[in-house]
Amino acid sequence: MSHSTAPGEATADGAGPTGMAPAPHIAPAAPAGSPTADGTPPDAPPDDGRDNRRHRDRKAAAARARASAPPGGVTWRHRLRRDRALVLMTLPALLLVLVFAYVPLLGNVIAFKEFDPYIGESFSESFELSPWVGFEQFQRMWGDPYFWSAVENTLVIFVIQLLFFFPVPILLALLINSIISPRVRAWTQGVLYLPHFFSWVLVITVFQQIFGGAGIIAQTMREHGGGGFDLMTDPGFFKFLVTFQMIWKDAGWGIIVFLAALAAVNHELYEAAAMDGANRWRRMWHVTLPALRPVIAMLLVLRVGDALTVGFEQILLQRTAVGTGASEVLDTYVWNVGLENGDFGYAAAVGIVKGIFGLCLVLIANKTAHLLGEQGVYRK
Repeated sequence: MSHSTAPGEATADGAGPTGMAPAPHIAPAAPAGSPTADGTPPDAPPDDGRDNRRHRDRKAAAARARASAPPGGVTWRHRLRRDRALVLMTLPALLLVLVFAYVPLLGNVIAFKEFDPYIGESFSESFELSPWVGFEQFQRMWGDPYFWSAVENTLVIFVIQLLFFFPVPILLALLINSIISPRVRAWTQGVLYLPHFFSWVLVITVFQQIFGGAGIIAQTMREHGGGGFDLMTDPGFFKFLVTFQMIWKDAGWGIIVFLAALAAVNHELYEAAAMDGANRWRRMWHVTLPALRPVIAMLLVLRVGDALTVGFEQILLQRTAVGTGASEVLDTYVWNVGLENGDFGYAAAVGIVKGIFGLCLVLIANKTAHLLGEQGVYRK
């Protein structure tokens, strides 16, 4: 006799009611916000494979870096081991700077000697036989009127270049940044960049053919009954002439840094300013220029530190046309005294004074930038 079950009564083996399949086991619902079995949050995006692997690799690398860090923090030795590949990549550049910038500084010792390269059979013998004179070269410098004339010309040219040349790359960067068409912007940048790759010989030749006594402008004026002019041999206009030559040659190249700074500006700031009713000029004044301010401060500090270097090759090629009284700067003065006259000790003394003065200008300009709230070349 078979055993029957009542309707809805479960059998002994746990099956469901007679004639029905066993009910599936349903796990209780996890509370909202709790992670799933693999540890990912329930609202995480679906796994696309590659992105998740990259994320896990980055987390594993960060965990390894934290585990390998010493208990006292990351030291310079730890950084050296960690970044040894980057250090090896920069070694050639550091070697070039060491050989061509720092090793020659050892030769400044001849500023304290009456150096004569022909007194011995070799340079080392000439150096040993040259007598020590102490600070005699520096004392001679303070009483040299030609030295102070070169300093005056250098500072005047620097001030003119600071007023007329330094703002031009900023204005050009703002102009190019306002061009909407990418094709027109690329063409404009190419035209402005091109003169930078010309040599100073070519640049001066172009100016000679335009503003010289036999140039296009002078010939046109003579053909129409006017008197010709020659700006290339005018001593009073020479300081402005070299500034305009530098603007034409290097202003386009100088906008690269400013365009890079403008590319990093968040466009949402422009949109927010436009929604607040700011016109184009207001957006440039309150959004664009504040974004350029750190870069302007840094380049201004570097330019002030380079105040006594106003273009050696450019001025040397034109000094005979206007005379040394109007064109002699510190670089050409060192060239004239050291290489042309053979007074190497005095030329080295002038170079040392120039370097110390430039270093002081950098420190003063950088301190001024800190007082104005900018970082400058280095932090406080």
